[in-house]
Amino acid sequence: MTTLIRPDFGTVLSRHTVAPRAPWSAILTAGQVLTIVDLDGNQAVDFLCYDAHDTSRAYSVQATLQGQGSVYLTEGSILRDNEYDPLLVVVANDVARQDTLGGACSKESNTLRYGHHTWHQHGCVDNFLIELSKYAMGKRDHVSNVNWFMNVPVDPDGALGIVDGISAPGLRVSLRAAKDTLVVVSNCPQINNPCNGFDPSRAEMIIQEGR
Repeated sequence: MTTLIRPDFGTVLSRHTVAPRAPWSAILTAGQVLTIVDLDGNQAVDFLCYDAHDTSRAYSVQATLQGQGSVYLTEGSILRDNEYDPLLVVVANDVARQDTLGGACSKESNTLRYGHHTWHQHGCVDNFLIELSKYAMGKRDHVSNVNWFMNVPVDPDGALGIVDGISAPGLRVSLRAAKDTLVVVSNCPQINNPCNGFDPSRAEMIIQEGR
Protein backbone atom coordinates (compact mmCIF):
# COMPACT_ATOMS: atom_id res chain seq x y z
CA MET A 1 0.00 0.00 0.00
CA THR A 2 1.27 3.46 -0.92
CA THR A 3 0.65 6.03 1.78
CA LEU A 4 -0.37 9.45 0.50
CA ILE A 5 2.00 12.21 1.60
CA ARG A 6 0.60 15.62 2.44
CA PRO A 7 2.62 18.15 0.42
CA ASP A 8 1.65 20.95 2.81
CA PHE A 9 3.83 19.28 5.45
CA GLY A 10 6.93 19.72 3.27
CA THR A 11 9.66 17.41 2.04
CA VAL A 12 9.71 13.85 3.36
CA LEU A 13 12.84 13.38 5.47
CA SER A 14 12.29 9.75 6.48
CA ARG A 15 9.77 6.90 6.33
CA HIS A 16 9.95 3.84 8.53
CA THR A 17 7.63 0.88 8.88
CA VAL A 18 7.51 -0.35 12.48
CA ALA A 19 6.95 -4.09 12.69
CA PRO A 20 4.18 -5.49 14.88
CA ARG A 21 5.20 -5.40 18.59
CA ALA A 22 8.36 -3.34 17.87
CA PRO A 23 9.66 -0.02 19.29
CA TRP A 24 10.84 3.07 17.40
CA SER A 25 12.09 6.57 18.27
CA ALA A 26 13.35 9.78 16.68
CA ILE A 27 14.19 13.37 17.54
CA LEU A 28 12.03 15.93 15.74
CA THR A 29 13.39 19.41 15.30
CA ALA A 30 11.01 22.31 15.89
CA GLY A 31 8.54 22.62 13.03
CA GLN A 32 8.94 19.11 11.68
CA VAL A 33 5.82 16.96 11.30
CA LEU A 34 5.55 13.31 12.31
CA THR A 35 2.71 11.36 10.72
CA ILE A 36 1.79 8.02 12.30
CA VAL A 37 -0.10 5.70 9.95
CA ASP A 38 -2.20 2.72 11.02
CA LEU A 39 -1.18 0.66 7.99
CA ASP A 40 -3.35 -2.41 8.43
CA GLY A 41 -6.09 -1.09 10.70
CA ASN A 42 -7.06 -1.45 14.37
CA GLN A 43 -3.49 -1.17 15.69
CA ALA A 44 -2.79 0.79 18.88
CA VAL A 45 0.43 2.84 18.82
CA ASP A 46 1.65 3.75 22.32
CA PHE A 47 3.58 7.02 22.41
CA LEU A 48 5.83 9.09 24.70
CA CYS A 49 7.49 12.46 24.07
CA TYR A 50 10.11 14.61 25.81
CA ASP A 51 11.93 17.90 25.38
CA ALA A 52 14.97 16.71 23.42
CA HIS A 53 17.32 19.02 25.35
CA ASP A 54 15.88 18.41 28.83
CA THR A 55 14.18 15.03 29.12
CA SER A 56 12.94 15.89 32.61
CA ARG A 57 10.42 17.99 30.65
CA ALA A 58 8.20 15.07 29.63
CA TYR A 59 4.69 14.67 28.24
CA SER A 60 2.15 15.27 30.99
CA VAL A 61 -1.34 13.87 30.60
CA GLN A 62 -2.52 16.11 33.46
CA ALA A 63 -1.28 19.34 31.84
CA THR A 64 -2.50 18.26 28.41
CA LEU A 65 -6.03 17.44 29.54
CA GLN A 66 -6.27 20.52 31.77
CA GLY A 67 -5.23 22.68 28.84
CA GLN A 68 -7.89 21.37 26.49
CA GLY A 69 -10.67 20.29 28.86
CA SER A 70 -11.17 16.93 27.15
CA VAL A 71 -9.83 13.41 27.70
CA TYR A 72 -9.45 12.76 23.97
CA LEU A 73 -6.92 14.16 21.52
CA THR A 74 -8.00 15.43 18.14
CA GLU A 75 -6.92 18.02 15.57
CA GLY A 76 -5.75 21.15 17.38
CA SER A 77 -4.85 19.35 20.60
CA ILE A 78 -1.55 20.35 22.22
CA LEU A 79 0.59 17.75 23.96
CA ARG A 80 2.13 19.61 26.91
CA ASP A 81 5.04 18.83 29.19
CA ASN A 82 5.05 18.86 33.00
CA GLU A 83 5.87 22.59 32.94
CA TYR A 84 2.80 23.21 30.72
CA ASP A 85 4.92 24.03 27.65
CA PRO A 86 3.80 22.67 24.26
CA LEU A 87 5.77 19.73 22.88
CA LEU A 88 3.63 18.70 19.91
CA VAL A 89 0.48 19.95 18.20
CA VAL A 90 -1.97 17.62 16.44
CA VAL A 91 -2.22 19.18 12.97
CA ALA A 92 -4.21 16.40 11.24
CA ASN A 93 -6.25 13.51 12.56
CA ASP A 94 -8.32 10.88 10.75
CA VAL A 95 -9.75 9.20 13.88
CA ALA A 96 -12.59 10.69 15.91
CA ARG A 97 -10.81 10.37 19.26
CA GLN A 98 -7.34 9.40 20.41
CA ASP A 99 -6.83 7.89 23.88
CA THR A 100 -4.92 9.49 26.76
CA LEU A 101 -6.08 7.29 29.65
CA GLY A 102 -5.58 3.61 28.79
CA GLY A 103 -1.90 3.45 29.73
CA ALA A 104 0.76 1.03 28.50
CA CYS A 105 0.56 -2.75 28.81
CA SER A 106 3.20 -4.49 30.90
CA LYS A 107 3.93 -7.89 32.41
CA GLU A 108 2.43 -6.68 35.67
CA SER A 109 -0.78 -5.27 34.21
CA ASN A 110 -1.23 -8.28 31.92
CA THR A 111 -0.91 -10.63 34.89
CA LEU A 112 -3.37 -8.60 36.96
CA ARG A 113 -5.95 -8.31 34.18
CA TYR A 114 -5.59 -11.56 32.26
CA GLY A 115 -3.82 -14.09 34.51
CA HIS A 116 -0.37 -15.42 35.35
CA HIS A 117 -0.16 -17.31 32.05
CA THR A 118 0.50 -13.92 30.34
CA TRP A 119 3.61 -13.08 32.40
CA HIS A 120 6.00 -14.05 29.59
CA GLN A 121 4.34 -11.74 27.08
CA HIS A 122 6.25 -8.71 25.82
CA GLY A 123 4.55 -5.41 26.68
CA CYS A 124 4.72 -1.75 25.72
CA VAL A 125 6.61 -0.92 28.91
CA ASP A 126 9.36 -3.32 27.77
CA ASN A 127 9.47 -1.59 24.39
CA PHE A 128 9.63 1.85 25.97
CA LEU A 129 12.49 0.88 28.29
CA ILE A 130 14.45 -0.64 25.39
CA GLU A 131 14.07 2.53 23.34
CA LEU A 132 14.61 4.96 26.22
CA SER A 133 17.91 3.24 27.03
CA LYS A 134 19.28 4.57 23.73
CA TYR A 135 19.04 8.06 25.24
CA ALA A 136 20.48 7.15 28.68
CA MET A 137 16.96 7.04 30.14
CA GLY A 138 15.21 4.40 32.21
CA LYS A 139 12.24 3.55 34.42
CA ARG A 140 12.32 6.87 36.25
CA ASP A 141 11.82 8.62 32.91
CA HIS A 142 8.82 6.53 31.87
CA VAL A 143 5.72 8.72 32.11
CA SER A 144 2.06 8.25 31.16
CA ASN A 145 1.56 7.73 27.45
CA VAL A 146 -0.80 8.46 24.58
CA ASN A 147 -2.44 5.54 22.74
CA TRP A 148 -2.95 6.56 19.13
CA PHE A 149 -5.82 4.71 17.39
CA MET A 150 -6.91 2.98 20.63
CA ASN A 151 -10.59 3.17 21.52
CA VAL A 152 -11.13 3.75 25.25
CA PRO A 153 -14.66 5.02 25.93
CA VAL A 154 -15.37 6.71 29.25
CA ASP A 155 -18.72 5.76 30.79
CA PRO A 156 -20.88 8.33 32.64
CA ASP A 157 -19.73 6.83 35.96
CA GLY A 158 -16.09 7.32 34.98
CA ALA A 159 -15.36 3.67 34.19
CA LEU A 160 -13.00 2.96 31.27
CA GLY A 161 -13.17 0.21 28.70
CA ILE A 162 -10.87 -1.03 25.95
CA VAL A 163 -13.08 -1.99 23.02
CA ASP A 164 -12.89 -2.60 19.28
CA GLY A 165 -10.94 0.10 17.49
CA ILE A 166 -12.47 2.81 15.32
CA SER A 167 -9.42 3.11 13.06
CA ALA A 168 -8.97 1.52 9.62
CA PRO A 169 -6.12 0.80 7.20
CA GLY A 170 -4.31 3.97 6.17
CA LEU A 171 -5.77 6.32 8.76
CA ARG A 172 -3.29 8.82 10.21
CA VAL A 173 -2.49 11.33 12.89
CA SER A 174 0.07 14.11 12.29
CA LEU A 175 2.01 16.01 14.96
CA ARG A 176 4.02 19.20 14.53
CA ALA A 177 6.94 19.70 16.91
CA ALA A 178 6.61 22.91 18.92
CA LYS A 179 10.23 22.49 20.04
CA ASP A 180 12.96 19.88 19.49
CA THR A 181 11.19 16.77 20.75
CA LEU A 182 12.16 13.17 21.40
CA VAL A 183 9.32 10.86 20.36
CA VAL A 184 9.20 7.20 21.43
CA VAL A 185 6.80 4.58 20.07
CA SER A 186 5.75 1.10 21.09
CA ASN A 187 3.77 -0.55 18.31
CA CYS A 188 1.60 -2.30 20.86
CA PRO A 189 2.07 -6.08 21.28
CA GLN A 190 -1.13 -6.60 23.30
CA ILE A 191 -3.08 -9.74 22.29
CA ASN A 192 -5.42 -10.06 25.29
CA ASN A 193 -7.86 -7.25 24.52
CA PRO A 194 -9.37 -5.72 21.34
CA CYS A 195 -7.00 -2.71 21.11
CA ASN A 196 -5.14 -4.46 18.25
CA GLY A 197 -7.95 -6.72 17.13
CA PHE A 198 -6.04 -9.49 18.97
CA ASP A 199 -3.53 -9.45 16.09
CA PRO A 200 -0.78 -6.77 16.29
CA SER A 201 0.08 -5.22 12.92
CA ARG A 202 2.35 -2.63 11.31
CA ALA A 203 2.55 1.15 11.70
CA GLU A 204 4.40 3.70 9.56
CA MET A 205 6.31 6.75 10.78
CA ILE A 206 6.75 9.58 8.29
CA ILE A 207 8.82 12.66 9.17
CA GLN A 208 8.45 15.79 7.02
CA GLU A 209 10.36 19.05 7.23
CA GLY A 210 7.26 21.12 8.00
CA ARG A 211 6.25 24.47 6.57
